Amino acid sequence: MPSTLEWLECSRCHVAYDVGAPRNLCRCGGILLARYRLEEAARTLTREALSRRPTKSLWRYEEVLPGSDDPVTLGEGGTPLLPLRFLGEAAGFGKLLLKDESQNPTGSFKARGMACAITMARKQGVRRIALPSAGNAGSAAAAYGALAGLSVDVFLPDETPEPMRLEAAVCGASLHLVRGDIASAGAAMRAHDSAADWFDLSTLREPYRCEGKKTLGYEIAEQLGWTLPDAIVYPTGGGTGLIGMWKAFEEMEQLGLVEAGKRPRMVVVQAEGCAPIVEAFTSGAPKAAPWDGARTFAAGLRVPAPLADALILQAVRESGGTAVAVSDAQMAKAQVEMARGEGIFACPEGAATLVAARRLLAEGFLSPSDRVVIFNTASGLKIPRIPGVRVP
Repeated sequence: MPSTLEWLECSRCHVAYDVGAPRNLCRCGGILLARYRLEEAARTLTREALSRRPTKSLWRYEEVLPGSDDPVTLGEGGTPLLPLRFLGEAAGFGKLLLKDESQNPTGSFKARGMACAITMARKQGVRRIALPSAGNAGSAAAAYGALAGLSVDVFLPDETPEPMRLEAAVCGASLHLVRGDIASAGAAMRAHDSAADWFDLSTLREPYRCEGKKTLGYEIAEQLGWTLPDAIVYPTGGGTGLIGMWKAFEEMEQLGLVEAGKRPRMVVVQAEGCAPIVEAFTSGAPKAAPWDGARTFAAGLRVPAPLADALILQAVRESGGTAVAVSDAQMAKAQVEMARGEGIFACPEGAATLVAARRLLAEGFLSPSDRVVIFNTASGLKIPRIPGVRVP
């Protein structure tokens, strides 16, 4: 079925833009979100129709994805939702589930967003893209850019783990190492002499990475028999996945795929060394102040000034959710526990969600009867260092 993509809407001022040309932010500075002809999509995007579709990739939801008539794809999506039988029971959960995104192409959830973003960039005639990245987004952009025949420039903090730099380089991307964090990398990219020559593919500065990430919500619903969990515990750096899932729940309600008013509580998980959303949520602020001196070995959580802070906070508050910060030591310990208890070598960001879920259960925010989904966003092999763990 063809995509029903119709227009882009500013999340701030609600001005509409056409989808025929490459777009970044609204002229007011707001984030653009893709909108679809959902009444038309609902004719073919049904539970019954989906049960007959052979593809397990994210493109099975083609009516509500951009560029689905000719996607740039490596088979992304369709990742398992695994019951954590041993760790979940030990913590007191009746049903703790893990969405394991390490099984995507390029080893992380970033493959979802890049598949859609690169698809639309190619469709709209873009020949050169650039983005700042903490690591996984850059390597995913390099892989999908190579498949699409695009030139890719990636600006990375100089502390980016070597596997991510190697992956991006071997896929042909031009790497620019920058002293500092991802905010410094973004500033260096926008100040570069070639900045006028490329299309900015930064997190939520273009509208289609979010569309790939929203398929996390569609998949979870389908994997749970078109019901939604009681809570989603999500590691949040830039927050595209959380915003995307919240968008997906709204779309699925309008499509008739899930029951309205049954959305999960959304829980943000950040590192104690970089927790701007947690601080804003706790203080009741509508936006997050930039985090000074961000430090954590979880590269994906080292985002001191997320562009979509207001949208993240809105989703958490509307859902009745919360925000939690965990320490690097807790993440590292949970990585080992997940590997030895469930056979899953999670990235530190993924391990952080287990720490947060157990804490929220102990504090009473979650109950033993809740069906809770946590996330492993990437393979532990992408960050091959665990503080306190020695390898012979």
